[in-house]
Amino acid sequence: MSRYRSFFAPAAVTALLVLSVGGVALGSSPSATASSPDAGTLAATAGCGRAPGLSSGTHTIQSNGKSRSYILRVPANYNNNHPYRLVFGFHWRGGAAVDVDTGQTVLRDVWSYYGLRQLANNSTIFVAPQGLNNGWANSGGEDVTFVDDMLRQIEANLCVETTLRFAVGFSWGGGMSYALACARPHVFRAVAVYAGGQISGCSGGTGRVAYLGAHGVSDNVLGISGGRSLRDRFVANNGCTPQNAPEPAVNSRTHITTNYSGCAAGYPVRWIAFDGGHDASPADGANRDAPPDVKGRTTYLPAETWDFFTQFGSTTPPPNPTTPPPGGTGACRVAVTVNAWNNGLTEDITITNTGSSTINGWSLVFTLPGGQNITSGWNASYSPTSGQVTARNVAYNGTIAPGASVGIGFQANHTGNAARPSSFALNGATCTLA
Repeated sequence: MSRYRSFFAPAAVTALLVLSVGGVALGSSPSATASSPDAGTLAATAGCGRAPGLSSGTHTIQSNGKSRSYILRVPANYNNNHPYRLVFGFHWRGGAAVDVDTGQTVLRDVWSYYGLRQLANNSTIFVAPQGLNNGWANSGGEDVTFVDDMLRQIEANLCVETTLRFAVGFSWGGGMSYALACARPHVFRAVAVYAGGQISGCSGGTGRVAYLGAHGVSDNVLGISGGRSLRDRFVANNGCTPQNAPEPAVNSRTHITTNYSGCAAGYPVRWIAFDGGHDASPADGANRDAPPDVKGRTTYLPAETWDFFTQFGSTTPPPNPTTPPPGGTGACRVAVTVNAWNNGLTEDITITNTGSSTINGWSLVFTLPGGQNITSGWNASYSPTSGQVTARNVAYNGTIAPGASVGIGFQANHTGNAARPSSFALNGATCTLA
């Protein structure tokens, strides 16, 4: 049993629901005003144009008279003149911020921030808050206030696009994301609720927020009927046409995605029902019951969620002035060794930092020759597995000092062409080939 699964005892669920039904006094939103009825106000935050006042790592903050903490991940190529998308990832009951940040309960690095950090490719700031007692009871609205306080601190010190704030969470983390959709519709552009329930409250609950819900048809912890009711609140709020969205049959080993019609412009609702239980990384077919690391590579939820979030605008920053543009020669060198056989090959890649500054966080982009498809790899995460591939550092090799090298590699199938890629670009700059 993987550690990310959340199992509420019936009595615990009842107690949490009792906590949720009363009125909750929430702190004021950090940016919602009477004159800004939509999600965020298009404006640069105070952190834009100044040296970053926060860096990646764990931070503490006083909120509601308590010491709270969160993990922050700032893009490796952070540009202080570019407003970034901001994504909060909330952990499940008994989980922790470090589980969301590392993805360690499913597949380290690949599943970081529910698989979204890898897809973001340095275009997004990520936050993993730590819940009190590893949960999100939100007593008296204190967890919503905690989010308000984190937003104030982060946006005072980093450059954030205020119309592109998002929240995602599983189980109790999904309940917390739902609570934010209810209480802060003018702050968050969209939320993704995985196997959630109304267990962190819903103060307000009448505003419009783009909403993605995902739930297993056999969820025996927070049943699918509860997930439907959360979804239907925003189907109504967003003016969508009501419908009984189709759901897959038990043991069909598939999922069905429904995009509701008739929704107000800019406020879509997406519902993903899957054959499975209380699961944050569901997969189809034979992988439905696979070990977490296999499901972490094959789950469709990260791509569905990233597609849903990014429809509201791109935040890919321009190259920093000190970074050579794509097509130029960067301060890097790549050496490649290919060992091929009938229909397979291994490729060893050595990346050397030939510049004078340390590289902190890297992604190496290359295009595989036609017919090649990566089947496994080492010392990096690879996505996708064919065509133009991006290899990203893992937790232990993200730093490359001047003159130092890092070795990565992969195994692949081929259909006759076992050649190496013709070029490599490190963090957007083309490397020389050894």
